[in-house]
This record gives sequence, C-alpha cells and structure tokens, in this order.
Amino acid sequence: MTAIINAVLVMKDHYIPDAVLLMEDGKIVDFGPAKKLPVPAGCEVIDAEGLYVGPGLIDIHTHADGDTYFHEDPIKCSETVLKHGVTSVLPALFYSMNKEEHLEAIKKYKDAIAAGKCKNIFGVYMEGPYLNPDFGCDKEKNVWKDAIVEKDYAEIVEAAKGFAKVWCVAPEREGILDFVKYVKKEIPEIVFSVAHSEATPEQIEALMPYGLKLGTHHTNATGTLENYPEVRGVCVDETVNYNNDIYAEIICDSKGVHVHPYMIRLIKKIKGQDKIILIADSFVADGPPIPGLEDAFDINFDWGGDIAGSKLTLDIACHNMMIHTGGSVCDVFRYASTNPAKMLSLTDRGDIAKGKRADLVFVDHQFDVKRVILGGEQIN
Repeated sequence: MTAIINAVLVMKDHYIPDAVLLMEDGKIVDFGPAKKLPVPAGCEVIDAEGLYVGPGLIDIHTHADGDTYFHEDPIKCSETVLKHGVTSVLPALFYSMNKEEHLEAIKKYKDAIAAGKCKNIFGVYMEGPYLNPDFGCDKEKNVWKDAIVEKDYAEIVEAAKGFAKVWCVAPEREGILDFVKYVKKEIPEIVFSVAHSEATPEQIEALMPYGLKLGTHHTNATGTLENYPEVRGVCVDETVNYNNDIYAEIICDSKGVHVHPYMIRLIKKIKGQDKIILIADSFVADGPPIPGLEDAFDINFDWGGDIAGSKLTLDIACHNMMIHTGGSVCDVFRYASTNPAKMLSLTDRGDIAKGKRADLVFVDHQFDVKRVILGGEQIN
C-alpha cells in the first residue's frame, strides 16, 4: 500500500486540506483528513508537500503532442501528454485521412496498447469523416466531400468497434442519419458530436435520440449566423448552449483566440459547471504567427495567415481557463476530468473516490504539474 500525505485533495466541489490518500493495486483505497486517517505501518509514503492532488486529466480530443501527430508516433505522444497530467487520452482522427490511413492509425494504437505501451490511450475520437467541407483546419485536404456511402465507411466502423468513443458529424450532410444509425447499431455506446457544421437546431436535435450530446470545439468551425441582413440567426453554437444535455468542448488558449475570454465566461454562465469540457485539440503546423500574436506560444498558424489549431497540453488549458474565468483549481479539474468522464460514462475515473483508479495529478496553485501517478504508479 502507498500513502500520499500532506496533500490538498481536490474533490468535485471542495478541498480536503492536510489530507491522506491510500492506494493499492492501482486503486484508491481510502482518503481523508490526516487527523482522522492515520498512515498504516509499512506503507510507502509520498509527501505531496502541500500541493493540490486531483484526478488524472482526461483529454478526449487532441491530435498531437505539440510537434508530432499521435498517428505518427503514438508512444512519444502518449508519454508527452502523460507527463502533463493526462492519464486518459483519445487521439483524434481527422477528415484529411483517407480510409486506409484511418485503418492504419486505429491498428497502430491497438497494437501499441497490446504491447503494454500507451497506457493512457483508451480509444479514439473520430473527427470525421463526414463533416461540412467548408469548415475546419486544412479543409482543402478534406477527402470525404462526396456522397455518404456505406461501402466507404463500413470497414472503418468495423475497425473502430469497442475503440471509438466519440464520433463527430455535421448533421446537415445529406445521408448523415443513415450513417448515424449504422454506427449506433455497430457501436451502441458511441457518443456523437456536432462538428465543423452549419446545421440548424432542428437538424442537430434530430440526432440527440441517437446519442448526440457533445459540441466539438464549441464556437470554432461553425456556420453562418446571418439569416437576414442585420439579424443574428441561430446555428450550432446556440443549439449547444440551449440544450442542457449537450456538453461543450472548449479550446482555451492563452490569448483567447480560439474562444474569446468573454465568450468563455458566457458559456460558463449558460452551461454551468457540469457541461464544460476542456480539450487540447493540439495540431501540427509551422506557419508564421499572425501579426500581434508573436508571443502566442500555445497556438499554431498555417501559411495562409490563419490559426491552425493549438499547441496546448491539457494542463496549460486548465491554467488558461483559471486566468480567463477566475475559476479555481477545483473548477478546472472538473472541466478536465470529472465532466469528460461523466460524458463518456467512465465510472472508474474522473474524481477521487474509493475504488476508483489511482490516476492522480499533483499541481500547484498555477496548475503547473509536479507529479503524475497512473494506476498507482509514479511516472514522474
């Protein structure tokens, strides 16, 4: 048994200062104030030295570790994000990948996991293939613009069984309902997300009975708001905000470029504490910074003068979220661990509780990661 002492335990909505946490066989055995929970004799002891200790971060949507795509080197990327506190991650496959590349990436992840590598990868996030080709980074490379045909996607769905956790769709695409029904039949536990879309509220809500309960990178790569001159319309963002059952992903960069800080605070006010999910959505691009954003260390740029995703890891997103919203360490652990676990029905992780996985992150008041424990084992 291992005991963590001198910790400030981060619970869902409060702290336990000067706390002890006991773990054994990769799970949390007990926890509580030190004055009520003595350390058993013979325990290995880890001194948290007053740091916050919260549940391991869960990044449900990211493509890279900052300079390498997951599908290129899953082991490197897995290790990089783990050092930043991400004990559970869903690498995202993208619409610029053809069928063979989708199949190759899924196999590569499964093989690495089977070999005892990439212990924090627990599935994939399918950002495509059937999104609106007018939206998104590298949209000129979208290879899925043609009609939605079963023979084109059936093999991908088969390979993704038991592994795909989220599947993004643009509800306005012709034939998307047949695709959604097919995926739902083959992967009953799948969560659908509205992404890269200009769908109407009615088109989005029509897919909610099939498991649509997520808005991919909320307020990014969504459609027009103009129905009539000088009249604001309603589209994807408004639908995600309106529906209590839909979670909102947020890319929270340091400059508030992906989502303006005022908009983040508005989303927080509308969605509440339980429906926000922070994501990294890290990408790889090497274009020059846009003038005025030369110091934006956590944003990518393409060669066309536009942003091209983030260079974030989820710990940095948490730090930025605290700055932009005035939120607490407790708040951001909820957005980056508790909420994604609940959205995906992961009952074994996402908060500190007896019997849950001993996936733990030690952070300071700025959310700088100091130590990570995965399945009860220290990794740094």
